[in-house]
Amino acid sequence: MDKKVYAIPEPGISNPIIFNPDICNGCNRCMEVCQIDIFVPNPEKGNPPIVLYPGECWYCGCCVDECPNPGAIKLNPLLMNRVYWKPKNIEKK
Repeated sequence: MDKKVYAIPEPGISNPIIFNPDICNGCNRCMEVCQIDIFVPNPEKGNPPIVLYPGECWYCGCCVDECPNPGAIKLNPLLMNRVYWKPKNIEKK
């Protein structure tokens, strides 16, 4: 008897992880290193993992650091947590 199991991603305030499907090869290393297990493997081989629990993301960046393909995964922190740096003009005397 074949049983199907469905997982519906929880709605989050934002999407904490953005995958570039053109670069991601579906190796699932980000899923293996995630400290809080927000990912589940994609049933379609070669596609990025599914972010099942976006509201649980700590924005630690370990998934980005572990990815062997630069640019395949990007953190998208909440707007209130983003840091915008302004260059400081230093005049030499």
